[in-house]
Amino acid sequence: MGLNFRNKAWVFLGIICCSSLIGSVKAMVTYDHKAVIINGQRRILLSGSIHYPRSTPEMWPDLIQKAKEGGLDVIQTYVFWNGHEPSPGQYYFEDRYDLVKFVKLVKQAGLYVHLRIGPYVCAEWNFGGFPVWLKYVPGMAFRTDNEPFKAAMQKFTEKIVGMMKEEKLFETQGGPIILSQIENEYGPIEWEIGAPGKAYTKWAAQMAEGLSTGVPWVMCKQDDAPDSIINTCNGYYCENFKSNSDNKPKMWTENWTGWFTEFGGAVPYRPAEDIAFSVARFVQNGGSFINYYMYHGGTNFDRTAGEFMATSYDYDAPLDEYGLPREPKYSHLTKLHKVIKLCEPALVSVDPTVTSLGDKQEAHVFKSKSSCAAFLSNYNASSAARVSFGGSTYDLPPWSVSILPNCKTEYYNTAKVQVRAPSIHMKMVPTNTQLTWGSYNEEIPSPNDNGTFVKDGLVEQISITRDKTDYFWYLTDITIGADEKFLKTGEDPLLTIESAGHALSVFVNGQLAGTAYGSLEKPKLTFSQKIKLAAGVNKLALLSISVGLPNVGLRYETRNTGVLGPVTLEGVNSGTWDMSKWKWSYKIGTKGEALSIHTVTGSSTVEWKEGSLVAKKQPLTWYKSTFDTPAGNEPLALDMNTMGKGQVWINGQNIGRHWPAYKARGKCERCSYAGTFTEKKCLSNCGEASQRWYHVPRSWLKPSGNLIVVLEEWGGDPNGISLVRRTSKKIASESIFSG
Repeated sequence: MGLNFRNKAWVFLGIICCSSLIGSVKAMVTYDHKAVIINGQRRILLSGSIHYPRSTPEMWPDLIQKAKEGGLDVIQTYVFWNGHEPSPGQYYFEDRYDLVKFVKLVKQAGLYVHLRIGPYVCAEWNFGGFPVWLKYVPGMAFRTDNEPFKAAMQKFTEKIVGMMKEEKLFETQGGPIILSQIENEYGPIEWEIGAPGKAYTKWAAQMAEGLSTGVPWVMCKQDDAPDSIINTCNGYYCENFKSNSDNKPKMWTENWTGWFTEFGGAVPYRPAEDIAFSVARFVQNGGSFINYYMYHGGTNFDRTAGEFMATSYDYDAPLDEYGLPREPKYSHLTKLHKVIKLCEPALVSVDPTVTSLGDKQEAHVFKSKSSCAAFLSNYNASSAARVSFGGSTYDLPPWSVSILPNCKTEYYNTAKVQVRAPSIHMKMVPTNTQLTWGSYNEEIPSPNDNGTFVKDGLVEQISITRDKTDYFWYLTDITIGADEKFLKTGEDPLLTIESAGHALSVFVNGQLAGTAYGSLEKPKLTFSQKIKLAAGVNKLALLSISVGLPNVGLRYETRNTGVLGPVTLEGVNSGTWDMSKWKWSYKIGTKGEALSIHTVTGSSTVEWKEGSLVAKKQPLTWYKSTFDTPAGNEPLALDMNTMGKGQVWINGQNIGRHWPAYKARGKCERCSYAGTFTEKKCLSNCGEASQRWYHVPRSWLKPSGNLIVVLEEWGGDPNGISLVRRTSKKIASESIFSG
């Protein structure tokens, strides 16, 4: 039957209206008390943190795909201010910092993004993500009601939001970004500083909302978040968390899958059963957004690690540092995600009915007109329980939740790890790559060298280096008269040096007299040792070494590093000399850094000793070698176990700080999954190096002639360095934790 013009017009208008309606629905992200609402639908969202600078762009597609195959809906990442704005107004968005490329890859995979702009990130990242130059802006006070700080923060936040808008990456524009975060874990800071903190929180929320992203903003660990901002939970368990409004969903932005490794600390791990238990408990209590921090931890390449943080940021995540599945954690959580999705229709429709099934046992039932899901819980950490529910009996292991997507059949129990046998355990295997070393001894500077400057008294390290290097020299002369008694008695004087951190090497007349170093818990250090001095002028050279800048806490503008004194010499005729106010000479960095000898061109500017002349166990020594890339695609790493402390470069790129000589302290005991988890509960590597292996991205390598350069601060044997590959070893057991 034909249509006249008017009817055709009405049909056309109807199509346009319908299309507009569909478009408007698609472009909306809202929320209610149950869940985030996307395209008009409440969603249970499973998310995982993957930080783009902690892997290479070549790794991103595979990491994202594995996250998708693992059952995730969302990729969550911080935005790293100091990586993107290394100097004021000078921006960098290339290579590992290509944020737009990363977000677009997530979109291509069909996943959403939660963009945590911060721009304070903590994240065990150098200076918490703040650019060091920010500290030296006049009048600066960090993370409070301070105009210089707010101006800089707003400018950077606007820069990031503007980039995302320009590339049409917010969900309202057809992009993948469904959530954004402003600030980060600020609640405890606000509580400590009071009124200025409250004013800053209010300002930050208003500033963010004024950017009109079209998607909800969140604040984590912020109980007083304004009505228009979703407050969220971070921690190992968040089932008892409640948002500060009945109109907001229950969201968990950080479920810690393990914990960070610090130099000098044991390596924490978190059993898969406990993570699954925590997620099931959260969901059964009405939680609708769960993010694993981390899903892939990655690597703190270069000097990006926070204070005393290891180069590895593995975090015992479902995907290990190298991007490989960590079993049984990855598979156990993947199955959990599938079962949660089976429950989704019921979970988003109604609130649960909770009934007791016994002592420390409960049933949480979500029953709507068309669906039903039940969670049967046993909170007892030491005893299994047999419970009756719906006319049937169910056996619940200790510390577990059984999930019944149809309220009848147990599809999953958090404590029953069923990975396909044989299970897989990762191990490091030598590649049999031969490394032949040359060595170059770093020169101890003298006060007359180019680049040195003189000041009365001691200076703070970062105010001079601006964190462009870990190394800063303090130089002075100690003139000893011939009449000093200790020259005759042999009772050497005592040199005592107080430093704000983090490590110190003391040289007297060109020879290493000793070292001292702090820890994450106590970054400050004291060097106190008797030293050999001769009559006349003695040369004292102190090499102060930073090991990352603080990433957590208050008042970043007051944080200090380096030798701040006092420096004293005890045991001279007049008693004790206070050397703190003497005339000191200073020099930034090492000669090798100035010559860029970690690069191909720079390495040719110095003479390297070879063969039997190669230095071993000598402090401040550079080593270089070349190697061909091993065949295959298995991830590669350097075994640095025979070295002390320093840095490593591959083809001019810094793979991070090494410190295998710092042995792990702690109690490494048999660990049960059952019972409340803390970062000190399950530890490994006690008495061994906190980090032995250092990731070498394959994308940084050429087929042949790769240059490796090591700066060894303490002294080590380079002949023990080997290139290894991370590969799988099949184990018959079905219940083994991965390495």
